[in-house]
Amino acid sequence: MKGAATSSGSGGAAPSGGLVVAMPDAVVRLRGRAAVLRRRLTVVHGVLRARWLRSLQLRVITTTLVISAIVVVVVGFFLMQQITSDQLQAKQQQAGNVVEDGQLKAETQSDINSYPDARNAPTLTFMGNLVQELQPPADAENAYGVAVVLPPEYSGVPVYRPGDTAGLVYTQIPSRLKAKVAELAKKGATSASFTYTSMSYPSDTSSQVPGLIYGVPAGYYQLYYFFPLTQVQQSLVQIQRTLLLAGIALVFLFAAIAALVTRWVVTPVRYAALGAQRLSAGNLDERMPVRGVDELAALAMSFNEMATSLQEKMTALQDLSQVQRQFVSDVSHELRTPLTTIKIASDVLYGSRNQLDGPAARSAELLQSQLERFESLLSDLLEVSRYDANVAVLDPEPVDVCDLVRQSADVAQQLAERRGAKIEFRLPAEPCVAEVDRVRVERILRNLLVNAVEHGEGKDALVTVASDSAAVAVAVRDYGIGLSVGEERRVFERFWRADPARARTTGGTGLGLAIALEDARIHGGWLEAWGASGRGSVFRLTLPRTPGMELAGSPLPLGPDEAELAGAATKAALPGANGANGSGPDAPAPAGLAGDAGPTPAGAEHARHG
Repeated sequence: MKGAATSSGSGGAAPSGGLVVAMPDAVVRLRGRAAVLRRRLTVVHGVLRARWLRSLQLRVITTTLVISAIVVVVVGFFLMQQITSDQLQAKQQQAGNVVEDGQLKAETQSDINSYPDARNAPTLTFMGNLVQELQPPADAENAYGVAVVLPPEYSGVPVYRPGDTAGLVYTQIPSRLKAKVAELAKKGATSASFTYTSMSYPSDTSSQVPGLIYGVPAGYYQLYYFFPLTQVQQSLVQIQRTLLLAGIALVFLFAAIAALVTRWVVTPVRYAALGAQRLSAGNLDERMPVRGVDELAALAMSFNEMATSLQEKMTALQDLSQVQRQFVSDVSHELRTPLTTIKIASDVLYGSRNQLDGPAARSAELLQSQLERFESLLSDLLEVSRYDANVAVLDPEPVDVCDLVRQSADVAQQLAERRGAKIEFRLPAEPCVAEVDRVRVERILRNLLVNAVEHGEGKDALVTVASDSAAVAVAVRDYGIGLSVGEERRVFERFWRADPARARTTGGTGLGLAIALEDARIHGGWLEAWGASGRGSVFRLTLPRTPGMELAGSPLPLGPDEAELAGAATKAALPGANGANGSGPDAPAPAGLAGDAGPTPAGAEHARHG
């Protein structure tokens, strides 16, 4: 096809305009392996980082190991430098003494100061004899090479002899040293000059070795000495190896000492942490063993004293709490008998109110209503005392939650009708069956529905039911005064009211939502609240299908759902629309939308829906 080119090969192809380039299989495999390696490295990094953050002993040992390694390397480097310098200085001193002795022997030769020309050319054989004389003995510990040479200006015609050497290759003598010796000869100086070099030793066919080469003028001639540093080099290698092994041993010794010291310190701290965890779990008999009289023993004794004091105070508080719960329970029970008698008398007066005059009839009605509220308060106090005493019992049975919602709405429906509102239900076509305590769930739903109508300011309430494989959820939505920031937690507190001065139609006790929260918890479920000032509120009940199952999420969002938000946005876009339920074009967007559940409500420590 004109304008398009395709390269052969397999793998993924990425079109770019009219050009399609196929990726080779090798590149695809390489990228796949790189991705796998990257994931594995990420996992390893995460494990090591978690281990590093959790273990104080690991951090101390690792830090000690690194710091001691750095110190040992630095100290070893300077020690090696000093040892090398001392070895070389000793070798220079020894070589200088040999060169000085050789120079004195050369000056004793009568021919050393004779001008090398044709007249004394036959006598130049003394150079070979001098070289033999200057060589070290065969049994000498330190061998070296010697050369007696003529400068280039004398070694030509008519001599034709540059000199004699033994263990030293004249052509490998550095040019800078030759120039230095020549300069010293011109000045008439007799001092020696040296430099470091590598040279074939002991013959020109041998491998080159590092060494010191000295040069000194002697009359018309020049003496050169080469001192190989093979022994010095071997000695330095041995010293370096010894320092390395000693440094490694020292580093691990420091690490072992750090591990031992930190173990002495960390172990009691770890015991204290475990003891604190057991104390927080309710094991008030937990104590730390006390060994010695040092600071760690003082820590153990302080911990034990704290645990003893805490146990005493907790015991006292438990006794007081038990007394208070027993008192509330006893009072509630004892009030039942006189309350029953008063209730019977009140019923008689209430039934005869038509025969009484105006104030007396009104008093009979007030007495009847307040007695009903008092009776409800006693029932709630008894239920709260059962939860406080941990004697509340769950009686689960398979129930269709949709039926429970309809049955629980009777009282709220009557209240809504008196206010000119209604309750709308969104129920699924299939049954939402869960094993729940029918009485407790009905009590939760009645509380939620009555609150939605009571605080809905005459607007309709919406009840939504949904389920999934693990949970069943009921959301009760009202469009009333809503909740301010932070009130979605406080609504579940006992006797808390958003506005204590606000008149209450139904005369609640202030314990309904607190009991509802406990009813949800005993099922292993959640009861959560969302609200925005002027936007209404949502209360969501989520229950597991089977008691004891752990919830991972809720089938319903907490807050206005997407359909409601879309409708509100459409109404807000219309000219002159005020937006139903208090959502006008100028109104701010509510907090806690679907997918953003807002602040975490009381009793909800879990993953949110959306």
